[in-house]
Amino acid sequence: MSEGKLVNLRQMPPGRSGKVVEIQGGAGLFNRLSALGVRPGKKITKVSSMLMRGPVTIQSGNTRLAIGFGMANRIIVELDEA
Repeated sequence: MSEGKLVNLRQMPPGRSGKVVEIQGGAGLFNRLSALGVRPGKKITKVSSMLMRGPVTIQSGNTRLAIGFGMANRIIVELDEA
């Protein structure tokens, strides 16, 4: 099985799924995202994003979250095979 492409959440195309592989930030950011259910190893699907610097909406299990532009840049995702 080949490894999927690594992108940050902001670069991920809407409708695609992937596995969180890294959160590039300090303990505060990691803990905040972890409390929302976004942590390494977790599968997420990008629902939508706004143009320019708007929030990114993701789905993790049955939960939908809107994540700010800055946070989305720090979440690295391995895309599932298309």
